[in-house]
Amino acid sequence: MITFLTILVALVCVLLMLVVLIQNPKGGGLDSTFGGSGANQMFGAAKSTDLIEKITWGLAIALFILCIITAIIVNSQAAITAQTL
Repeated sequence: MITFLTILVALVCVLLMLVVLIQNPKGGGLDSTFGGSGANQMFGAAKSTDLIEKITWGLAIALFILCIITAIIVNSQAAITAQTL
């Protein structure tokens, strides 16, 4: 279980890094380096910025919750291991 949660945390971290790098630092939508012009044409400039921002917040919240759950599970398994010794 801990291995699965650790892999999930790592995957969310990588996705969060990619989403943050895609954002334009001036808040103007997707960066053209990552195909931003196509996304801006498909979604519109405002909608692509809203979508990327929602994805960023969702991944950040998921990472926060996964870290708390992982810490609780690791702590409880450490307590169980300590009792058996």
